[in-house]
Amino acid sequence: FDSTADAHISSVSWVQEGGTHIAVGTSAGTTQLWDVDACKQLRSMDGHTDRVGALSWNRHILSSGGRDATIVNHDVRVAHHNVATHCNHTQEICGLAWSPDGMTLASGANDNKLCLWDASASSSSGPRYSLTDHQAAVKALSWSPHERNLLATGGGTADRCIKFWNSQTGALLNSIDTGSQVCSLVWNPFEKEILSSHGFARNQLSLWKYPTMAKVKELEGHIARVLHMACSPDGETVVSAAADETLRFWNVFAPSGKSLSKS
Repeated sequence: FDSTADAHISSVSWVQEGGTHIAVGTSAGTTQLWDVDACKQLRSMDGHTDRVGALSWNRHILSSGGRDATIVNHDVRVAHHNVATHCNHTQEICGLAWSPDGMTLASGANDNKLCLWDASASSSSGPRYSLTDHQAAVKALSWSPHERNLLATGGGTADRCIKFWNSQTGALLNSIDTGSQVCSLVWNPFEKEILSSHGFARNQLSLWKYPTMAKVKELEGHIARVLHMACSPDGETVVSAAADETLRFWNVFAPSGKSLSKS
């Protein structure tokens, strides 16, 4: 990726089925598709007027969220890639996540709103639900791998809460105040647990039992807010990326019957 003086990478997302294709969002507002093995850009897709900070795949549909407060659904198979543009948010989209069944797209933004969109929604459709319970930006979004229609979301500094939703009914199932901004959420693929990452004051990762939300452990080491987490393909390792410009790898999830190694 040759970033020009006025453009840098603002988001990345591997294609779902594995393989060598990766989507790249740029600060110039383009969404690019790259073949990593060939080190070759396959296409560049427009649709945004400002940086693309969030990406999520649903098979051949790539959804991008921009600082221009819009969400674009791109069908990467066809020339006219823009199949829907959603404009319900009023500030930058900072989180996007398709549900595992591919039926619902969750979007979070700096306007403190969480929106749930049907996969069939067109540009003229509104969201299935527009939820305003969070009191700060909604960046952290994570769908449960254990329970259909269960979505976890996290709010920023003025909110500090992890909230759980039924995406089918729009019902708020539970809310817990974590005491600091929630930047990212990842479910344990093996157990009913969820890992959250935080900012001021301790910049920690917290592991919680679900649904009791009893705290299992805290992982410390970052010295600035932990902006992003990603889980390894085997589900056992989580990488955290923080504003301290470090990546840390944690052996935090283990399949049942396997002992947990120290983080």
